[in-house]
Amino acid sequence: MPPIDELLKAGDYSAAISELRNGRLTPLPNSEQYAAQYDPKLHDINDPRKRPDKLVVIDKDSEEYGEVKNINVNAELTTEQGFRIEPVARIALALQKLIVKRAVAFTFGNPVAYDADPQNDEEKTVLAALKRVLHDVKEKTLNRRVARSLYSTTEVAEYWYPVEGNEEHDLYGFTTKMKFRVALFSPAFGDRLYPYFDDARDLIAFSREFTKKTDNMTTRTFFETYTKDAHYLWAAEGTTVGAAKNWELVEGYPKKLTLGKIPIVYGSQPAVEWEDVESLIDRLEKLLSNFADTNDYHASPKIFVEGKILGFARKGEAGAIIEGEEGAKATYLSWAQAPESVKLEIETLLRLIYAITQTPDISFESVKGIGAVSGIALQLLFMDAHLKVQDKMEVFDDYLTRRANILLAYLGAANVKSKAAARRLIVTPRITPYIIEDEQAKINTLQTANGGKPVASQKATVRRLGWAEDPDAELAEIHADEDRENAHYEGEPTY
Repeated sequence: MPPIDELLKAGDYSAAISELRNGRLTPLPNSEQYAAQYDPKLHDINDPRKRPDKLVVIDKDSEEYGEVKNINVNAELTTEQGFRIEPVARIALALQKLIVKRAVAFTFGNPVAYDADPQNDEEKTVLAALKRVLHDVKEKTLNRRVARSLYSTTEVAEYWYPVEGNEEHDLYGFTTKMKFRVALFSPAFGDRLYPYFDDARDLIAFSREFTKKTDNMTTRTFFETYTKDAHYLWAAEGTTVGAAKNWELVEGYPKKLTLGKIPIVYGSQPAVEWEDVESLIDRLEKLLSNFADTNDYHASPKIFVEGKILGFARKGEAGAIIEGEEGAKATYLSWAQAPESVKLEIETLLRLIYAITQTPDISFESVKGIGAVSGIALQLLFMDAHLKVQDKMEVFDDYLTRRANILLAYLGAANVKSKAAARRLIVTPRITPYIIEDEQAKINTLQTANGGKPVASQKATVRRLGWAEDPDAELAEIHADEDRENAHYEGEPTY
């Protein structure tokens, strides 16, 4: 018997929770750090301690002296001058969000297909019920939320559970009061996830630690555990996740589970999507902010004067003249190579960020000059993003397959007649990376393979276009127009 089962049955809950926490194969993700990197408002460039504002020495008798903040306590005692705070430029870029958004879009921009080969009517009914459950929980949105959590926090889990209603229904092809729902667990929501694996790396328990307000509006920390046999829930005073002690079993728990497997789907990856380019993004933000400061000081023309100026034109005066003594000189200050070097570094950093994270740059500025491209060119343009999706299959093949197996087990338990069929049916999820379809190129390819003959009827084309509410009536109108154009009237003059 695994040690966790022995501890749970013995009622040694503190030792059991400690064992469950230590059952992870990888360290807990640094959720606070990832959240700070993901939110541009929390970037280092916006931290006054890491990028302090400037202390500007000014004349205390000047009208622009303003409020003084004594950063150096001895400054006022040793000089007739004071200091004021000059805010520096802070340009934070949401590149981490962009990288995650593009990865989510390419992974689940197209619906997931569930391939199966049902051998009889019972298996067909089970497959249809599976697809109906996924439809009811809005699987397209669920998949995107799962991917966003995985890419931005390194892990995610979902909990499937049945809900008994008041009325019977036949949504799944059989009469039942049950409906199936799903809850998402993620570090982004404040959850700490503790998968517990045995020596064979099979998941034998899954736990979640979280805080929430109870009925009396006090915040408590909870620790819940799912095994194939039971659902446990403990509570402790306090709001510090990971440090709570003195656990007490919540009334009504443990609850017996009859599914025969843990109703949890868990997925993880080694690092967040921007892990390898975080330093490049920091450098880019610092570079742009410094350059913005430089522009604030030097973007407007400045005049360097040698000698004494006797008179200077007023602001906005046309035909302005600067009058100086004999030998005085006035010249404009200008940059030589500095802007070009900064521009080169900015472009290089952006290119490396996109390349290392396999994120295609499909901004308007990047694609506006491409023009019309073929289907093959589109595939080459997005090849890197598609290869990235293929790498993600290491996680999502197992993740989506386990989701399907849990739902099949639930459907078999809800309908005894389909239990054997649900056990036999093999469902294989298939992800198709998103790409813009070049339908003209596809039609030409199919038509060439078909010996130059049409590959679709006129009625099918009208229906696919989707403009007409009634394709048959629209097709009749098209034929009527053709008949009128081809009609020959008697008495038509000839020459």
